[in-house]
Amino acid sequence: MDQGNVIEIRNMTKTFRTYKDKQKTLKERLTRRKGEVIENVVLNDISLDIKKGETVALIGTNGSGKSTLLKLMTRILYPNKGTVETKGKLTSLLELGAGFHPDFTGRENIYFNAAVFGLNRAEIDKRIDEIIEFSELGPFIDEPVRTYSSGMYMRLAFSVAINVDAEILLIDEILAVGDQHFQNKCFDKLEELRDSDKTIVIVSHSLGMVKILCSRAVWIYKGHLRLDGDPTYVISKYLEQSAIDNKEEAEKAAADVNARPRGAVFVDAPVPFQSVSSLEPLRMNGWAVSNSLEEQLEIQFDDYTINAIPRTPRPDVFKAYQEDYAGFIEEDTVGFEVTIPVEMLSEGPHRIEVILRDGKSKRQIDHKSIRIKSDPHPVNAADDAKG
Repeated sequence: MDQGNVIEIRNMTKTFRTYKDKQKTLKERLTRRKGEVIENVVLNDISLDIKKGETVALIGTNGSGKSTLLKLMTRILYPNKGTVETKGKLTSLLELGAGFHPDFTGRENIYFNAAVFGLNRAEIDKRIDEIIEFSELGPFIDEPVRTYSSGMYMRLAFSVAINVDAEILLIDEILAVGDQHFQNKCFDKLEELRDSDKTIVIVSHSLGMVKILCSRAVWIYKGHLRLDGDPTYVISKYLEQSAIDNKEEAEKAAADVNARPRGAVFVDAPVPFQSVSSLEPLRMNGWAVSNSLEEQLEIQFDDYTINAIPRTPRPDVFKAYQEDYAGFIEEDTVGFEVTIPVEMLSEGPHRIEVILRDGKSKRQIDHKSIRIKSDPHPVNAADDAKG
């Protein structure tokens, strides 16, 4: 193993066996011949070096082999070919809270769980106050874990794992722990560890987090190491390939009459039950995303239908949905904007419905319906408060 590496993988291949006609009962095992064995190659000829102090992200679609690679590093799994070597004390955050006993208190489970990570009683005693403080469980720390909410349970488990003081930290998509405040706290802790001499390997679909936290990204594509380098560049190539794959899958699905495209539509303005002036044109805007190859947007204002809807740039929406809808949405056409002329704004209530359809099947993908009231002298909430 090279002196500068803490994780070294050489020509590693991992396969899993499945049986086409698996015997499920003892009778079937005794009376039927063994079914056909299928070898599924999950990771194929992977070679990778991770140096001390690096923060590395493993990215890729579901099923690409990222989590399997992480489990090989922890030695939960072993390769069929090649080698996986690590150097230094290692902690893995794969399934938080594994081994917690529901009838013991949070404090007692800290001792059990930290012992699994390799700490002795004296080492746990030194860290327990810090673990409890980080978890923010307060008096609940001496209550049975079975009384905890799922968020409290995960916070305690993360607090134990993050305070073990290992040299190598392996994390598998577990950063959505607790509420937003605690998630920010976890992220700050990871930034603190990143800036120390710790080595961190993260599996994550949160590409924005990867760009901020990691110095390097490794893209696994269908079991092969596709690209390794600066996160921004690797992520851009990953999204390009995702766009190609998504379009290919959509084209196949389009041939299926039962296929249902997915998407979302939202109206930013006007807001529901808003009073608007009947003396000025009404400007509507919002956004729509879908995986339909022939997306169609339609607006119904009372009994009038608008089909020719100008599309506008919405970089914020594009950033939020670019991974889920890669290849189907573009930053400059995610938004929409429509002006309702004055002559349509008679005094009284109006109904607005924005409908997103699949152009081929004419099926409705999503819709939003709101009501507004037009008035010559509308009073908004701010003016009403002043009055």
